[in-house]
Amino acid sequence: MKAIIGKKVGMSQIFDENGHVIPVTVIEAGPCVVVQKKTSEKEGYQAVQLGFEDIPERKLTKPEKGHLTKAGVAPKKHLKEFDLENAAELNVGDLVKADTFAVGDFVDVTGTSKGHGFQGVVKRHGAAVKRNTHGGGPVHRHQGSLGAGTTPGRIMKGRDGAGHMGVDQVTVQNLSVVKVDPELNMLVVCGAVPGPKGGLVTIKSTVKVHKAKQAGADISKNPQKASGRNPQKASARNH
Repeated sequence: MKAIIGKKVGMSQIFDENGHVIPVTVIEAGPCVVVQKKTSEKEGYQAVQLGFEDIPERKLTKPEKGHLTKAGVAPKKHLKEFDLENAAELNVGDLVKADTFAVGDFVDVTGTSKGHGFQGVVKRHGAAVKRNTHGGGPVHRHQGSLGAGTTPGRIMKGRDGAGHMGVDQVTVQNLSVVKVDPELNMLVVCGAVPGPKGGLVTIKSTVKVHKAKQAGADISKNPQKASGRNPQKASARNH
């Protein structure tokens, strides 16, 4: 697995060689420094802890300051552990930059969604709005009655309702990397990324499995389908 910590810059769009518009999100990815190395002999597994974004030393707690001083690393605002594929090769003080990913890679991006405060059931859960005619009253966006009769005689836990919305950890999977610029620490991925501009995100290799399409994969073995009755005609569509 490859991974890095970054910061969401914002959204834009680029054009491919065919002139198609690709909506993209620009991420300031790294550079991240290896703060701690976990080994099989000591911790029982292999991983590295990465630090991202310099901050003044006065903003650290004493345990955080001692942890970073022991590693000989400048004060960092964010620390996160990753099980990297080359964890055994990395040492404390090494840098992980945006070029750890390449164009064409597929990644999962995790961030904290935008906060919306206390919201009603219409915005939070997509509930229907009551009619605006014939005595609807001032309850057009209210939830209405939820209680059942004698059984169970209460509202079950987990029922949708008004409440705090947003500020949740959200992961968007299987985004393709369309541009990498190690000099600008820039990673450009196709699609939207959770969180506001300037929000912290982690980028990791996707957990989705990508299989190469085999020849004849679009030919059905079902004789009731046209491609099954005449596989030569189905394969001719690819040429």
